[in-house]
Amino acid sequence: MREALIERKTKETDISVKLCLDGSGKSTVDTGCGFLDHMLELFSKHGGFDLDVKCCGDTNVDYHHTVEDIAICLGKAFEKAAGDKVGIKRYGSIMLPMDEALAMCACDVSGRGMIVYQADFQTEKIGDFDVQLIHEFFQSLAMNAGITLHIVEIYGANSHHIAEAMFKGAARALREAFETDERFAGELPSTKGVL
Repeated sequence: MREALIERKTKETDISVKLCLDGSGKSTVDTGCGFLDHMLELFSKHGGFDLDVKCCGDTNVDYHHTVEDIAICLGKAFEKAAGDKVGIKRYGSIMLPMDEALAMCACDVSGRGMIVYQADFQTEKIGDFDVQLIHEFFQSLAMNAGITLHIVEIYGANSHHIAEAMFKGAARALREAFETDERFAGELPSTKGVL
């Protein structure tokens, strides 16, 4: 089983993230932020990843440190769980609808962390959650996982639906990229010989 446990403690957050790439979509999530819990639970389910997240953060300030630091840990967990990356498909992409919203998500397990992110949310907040933190989450995830991640809102009216399409879409794209390619199971998917 490809899995990893990442723990991180700072003056702002105390986090434990356990990830299994070859799971069944089960999750136990407690971040102190209800909206983030919801997004991580559906990320786990639609990615087919088993995910346990526990965070005690300075949510009395706001959710920024909690969101960013959980994504750092999750990114490191993806990188560690993937191991030498031999036999993975490497690429994944999807156009994912959520009611009236549509998001395009694509990823490359390249070893080079970067993000292209385009979204036009209709509100500044979803409940008490600042929508700017969605970009922070995916940026920290991509940088620490060493993946190239493109997330684009094609259209949408409801901010919750847009965010949900992005998290589900990213999960599905990552699931595809980290799956084993039976045709090239013993090979590293790179002409350079390294990812």
